[in-house]
Amino acid sequence: MTDGRVVDPALDPAIAARLKRTPDGLVCAVTQQRGTGEVLMVAWMDDEALHRTLTTGRATYWSRSREEYWVKGATSGNVQQVHEVRLDCDGDAVLVVVDQTGAACHTGTRTCFDTDVLLAGDGE
Repeated sequence: MTDGRVVDPALDPAIAARLKRTPDGLVCAVTQQRGTGEVLMVAWMDDEALHRTLTTGRATYWSRSREEYWVKGATSGNVQQVHEVRLDCDGDAVLVVVDQTGAACHTGTRTCFDTDVLLAGDGE
């Protein structure tokens, strides 16, 4: 391991080959509520976090600030049970479709996208 990350992840090589990562080895993970399509949060995954998510059914991310893996809800109880994981057409983002228990945002709100509306449609 270096900086807390797994150096030799167990991610399926066919999946790993399709990923386009940032220079620090991460891919954007957009998390969405199953059934409603509500966007809950955006986080980062490396190959190991994606592997853990796919094999455990619990959303696992890489924390850039803490430099460690975190399973959503492990300490807060605000669990994300994963139902689908999709790779976008370019391979540079994954969509994690979950059933969210409790708040998804670290601020305690349902979603990380409910406070600052930069542009709102006029209904047309």
